[in-house]
Amino acid sequence: MTGERGQTARETGGSPSLAIDTAGALPVAEVLARLGSSAAGLSAAAAAERLESVGPNALRSYRVRAWTVLARQLRSALLLLLAVTAVASFFLGNRTDAVVIGIILVASVGLGFVNEYRAERATAALHSQVRHTTVVLRDGAPTRLDVAELVPGDVVRLVLGDVVPADLRLFEVLELECEESVLTGESEPAVKTTEVVPEGTATADLTDCAFMGTVVHTGTGMGVVVSTGANAEFGRIARGLGDREPETDFQRGLRSFSVLLLQVAVVLTSMIVVINLLLDRPLIESLLFALAIAVGITPQLLPAVVSTALASGSRRLAARKVLVKRLVCIEDLGDVDILITDKTGTLTTGRIAFVEAVPLDGNSAEHTLLHGLLATETERSESGARIATNAMDTALWESAGETGRRAEEYRRVDGVPFDHSRRMASALTSTPHDDTRLMVVKGAPESVLARCVEASATARETLTELFARGSRVVAVATKTLDPARTRITAEDECDLHLTGFLVFSDEPKESARHSLDRLAELGITVKVATGDNSQVAERVCTELGLDSGGSVTGAELGRLDDAQFAEVARRATVFARVSPEQKARLVRVLRGQGRAVGFLGDGVNDALALHAADVGISVDSGTDVAKDAADVVLLEKDLGVLADGVAEGRRTFANTIKYVLMSTSSNFGNMFSAAAASAVLTFLPMLPSQILLNNLLYDSSQLALPGDRVDPEELRAPSHWDIAFIRRFMLFFGPLSSLFDFVTFGLMLGVFHAGPELFRTGWFVESLATQVLIVFAIRTRRTPFIRSRPSRALIATVGVVLALGIGVTFSPPADDLGFTRLPLGFFLMLVVLIVGYLVLIEYAKRLFYAEPQRHLPSRRRGRRHRVHRRAAHFSTGASLRAFVARKENPSSGGRSARDAGG
Repeated sequence: MTGERGQTARETGGSPSLAIDTAGALPVAEVLARLGSSAAGLSAAAAAERLESVGPNALRSYRVRAWTVLARQLRSALLLLLAVTAVASFFLGNRTDAVVIGIILVASVGLGFVNEYRAERATAALHSQVRHTTVVLRDGAPTRLDVAELVPGDVVRLVLGDVVPADLRLFEVLELECEESVLTGESEPAVKTTEVVPEGTATADLTDCAFMGTVVHTGTGMGVVVSTGANAEFGRIARGLGDREPETDFQRGLRSFSVLLLQVAVVLTSMIVVINLLLDRPLIESLLFALAIAVGITPQLLPAVVSTALASGSRRLAARKVLVKRLVCIEDLGDVDILITDKTGTLTTGRIAFVEAVPLDGNSAEHTLLHGLLATETERSESGARIATNAMDTALWESAGETGRRAEEYRRVDGVPFDHSRRMASALTSTPHDDTRLMVVKGAPESVLARCVEASATARETLTELFARGSRVVAVATKTLDPARTRITAEDECDLHLTGFLVFSDEPKESARHSLDRLAELGITVKVATGDNSQVAERVCTELGLDSGGSVTGAELGRLDDAQFAEVARRATVFARVSPEQKARLVRVLRGQGRAVGFLGDGVNDALALHAADVGISVDSGTDVAKDAADVVLLEKDLGVLADGVAEGRRTFANTIKYVLMSTSSNFGNMFSAAAASAVLTFLPMLPSQILLNNLLYDSSQLALPGDRVDPEELRAPSHWDIAFIRRFMLFFGPLSSLFDFVTFGLMLGVFHAGPELFRTGWFVESLATQVLIVFAIRTRRTPFIRSRPSRALIATVGVVLALGIGVTFSPPADDLGFTRLPLGFFLMLVVLIVGYLVLIEYAKRLFYAEPQRHLPSRRRGRRHRVHRRAAHFSTGASLRAFVARKENPSSGGRSARDAGG
């Protein structure tokens, strides 16, 4: 049963709004009346007033709040506990240490805050450049508006590939079907009508409604907006996942690993406190030392490093003419291991030229060209010139000459536009002299020939020869109709007489061969989904050196069951004459096989596949529908630009994982050393303030890592978060760091006869030097500097931090920090230790990486991921908090799409 929520209209802040199940059970006229609207839509003034009342039609806010970012920095329980202990220490008389600890804590939090805040600002700037639009009737005229500006009562037009911008009560449909899997979990598209459904119908069965966040699978429609934002069915689901951008899988992995480190820290710090208390050391001093060690092992700057890496990655992508709509798309782009692309403009130049008209059955070439011109889909400009709606028709008119002037004498009476199921277009024309009704059909040769009365053997041989040459071919056929006919339909496209073929050329792109080689080096399998003939596509692939696993046509795919389709999808390279639905099915099947699929398309017919892909990629010159559906937009339709994008995504991941490996292994080693030293020494091996300063300097040295160079082999395949590998790395390299710490302890005590201050100063410098310099060895599996050069920024940052670390021991605040001057002999010893450490690490790397690397399967992105991705379509820079209370539904008795769809 549908509860009270669905029985009556509700007022939301003074603006009429209907529950979708209520609207579905009411006639359209009553729905419009309750919403204070009409079939002509709202006036601009009324819409503005309602927008002020109900708020933006959005589910995500990319507004950046400094206090929110700061709160995330202060959320660490260890930091807060350390701050409280430092305050207690201050009031117990140890004021100098407490103040120093406080200053270092503020600096550490400030460093993380500044970097994360800058990254968040970069994300917000990225979002502000992206607009998702829809066609709305305002003041009775169609206009394209940002989806965030929709309000209840607006009238919206829907076309193939559109994301439904709000919950709609439909009042006009033409073969409309919507793909609602993001809402219900059902993969089959839902057929839509305008017929009223019975009261109490489950939400998922409201056939007279279209739901926010679903995709128009086929057909067109119009409807009135009944619910927006969090009031819509999809809005309730998406808002349940939060109103912020979701964490990436990598960020979730980091968070989980940080929890593991925290658990290790709690165990070891507890041991340190117990040991120090058994040695009769002061409680506060012991607690401060243990907490400082715990703070040191937890990678405080991880969120800042990840955010900075993604933000800098988006800037580098923009410089390479790749625009990502969301930062998380960078990670997704790097994961791609299969790319499905169209042929025109990517593998070919996209400059389609008319070559010749090939007449058949006694017709002349001029006659064939004339009939082809009559069937073109064109519009008139203000000057009266013809503007073709596709590249082939444009090329035809550009070469028409005198024949074009003859075609102008014919009067177009009616037409049936091209669609991807018929693969042809028809025109009903009136001849200039005797007013004879001539129907002209132009389209894919296979489709046209199948509707001809007879296609001679000569015609079929000619067609085969043209395809073998790699030519793009369009067949033209005619049919004479009754002079009284004024309308034609697709059913009239039969009993045709073949006139001839129109031949076009679209040469392979010279740069495409190199681009395909680059994609192969990145481990990406390329498949071609084209509306052209399979022989033509295969020839282009051969000329560009793309190894083909065979070709299959849309007609052949239509006869396959699911298992056969999956096998063909895995094996074949060329998918010719495929429909939009088949492209989307191909994407879904490959994703179901565990592949991360990118789809590159720029037409309306590509929108379904763009939505279905892990990463939808369009081009700046593409249709609005395609760009709206895409996650990534290329400013140039070039596979080389796309290869740059994939490489950048993988580079971002690789540089982030470098920080994880280095910080966890070195921090674990330091903690292990501190725990061991505190158990055998009669004094603390390092003061709490010195530990925190060491950690702050080390973290600062790593902030240049997001811009570091990456070895080519790390880009050859997608990388995935592997917590087992990181744990093994930490446990292998961490103790090696401790080994040299123990050598330092022995030398400080046995050679330099160090007291507490000299011992602490020596370990501080040695620990910092080995930590920051080892980055050059750990950042690569190759020999550092010789076979793998770090970035200049990283070299400079490490150098500056090391100089600051040594310099602080000679500075005026050194006494307050508990440092003393180190003898010259120490620095000679330090050089020897560092060289020995680096040599040992190189040998250890060979041993560690000798074990075959595990290749993890691609991530399986479930429904939750797709809900988050679709919800990003409805974003705003405004705060949504002010409208949440008004938009929340007071009663929830209605059965939602979630319930219906399982």
